[in-house]
Amino acid sequence: MTQTSIHFIRTVRVARRLPWFLASLALVAGSAACGTDTAAGPLQPTGAQGRVRFVNVITDTTRGRVNAILERLPFGVNLTYTQSTPASLAAPNTAPYAAVLTGDRSLVLKRTADTTVTVATIPFAVVEGQDKSIYAIGGAASSAITPFVTVDTNPAAPATQVRVRVVHLSPTAGNVDIFVTAVGADLAAATPTLSNVAYRAVSGYLTVAPGTYQVRVVPARTAPAQRAANVAINVAALALTGGTGRTIVAADNARGGAPLQAFVLSDR
Repeated sequence: MTQTSIHFIRTVRVARRLPWFLASLALVAGSAACGTDTAAGPLQPTGAQGRVRFVNVITDTTRGRVNAILERLPFGVNLTYTQSTPASLAAPNTAPYAAVLTGDRSLVLKRTADTTVTVATIPFAVVEGQDKSIYAIGGAASSAITPFVTVDTNPAAPATQVRVRVVHLSPTAGNVDIFVTAVGADLAAATPTLSNVAYRAVSGYLTVAPGTYQVRVVPARTAPAQRAANVAINVAALALTGGTGRTIVAADNARGGAPLQAFVLSDR
């Protein structure tokens, strides 16, 4: 496997080779040990492994800027709303996912401004050959921050296709209809690409041709003539390149509530 990985084994040998500790999390951005595409890392998993990424969707500006620690090792630092890791690390540490040995793992989120504060602890399982996204959600109005985990199916797409899916993480939006159309297409004449999508729902992957699309979200069952006036989320121009995979995440704003937004993750 060519992607640089993290070997999460708690041994003295690892401790010697990784002279990192929580008080020096700022060093992680320049490290080649976390999820790279091309750089050689100091640790390479030799057993069965899956791949993991973390996505920050915490709607609390006090607790929402976090450092991510995976099995006591730095995984991401100063992650703001909608950011993911390892993709947000400094080049060349920019792969969508990091390889992790299989088994029961733990992701700890620390408040960046005060790393003595644990924002959330997220246990999860790594399965051989499986890609997994771990979203941290909640936080608005002092609500609990909880995990939302998806399994990401990432086979290679041919150059003539793009694989796209939607993850609905906007509690404010309620059930929605989602339109993926040509830019400027008339919503009144369009058919929903996805209908009546509930909060915390994950669509299957859709296959579309490469190109530039407009993605609009409206309340479910809005009358055709009223759709244009009731667009809750509008991605005006989403360029999709052949042979890739993308996840579109519908979300509240960083404090919770409207205005709603969407952001796009690269799956491959």
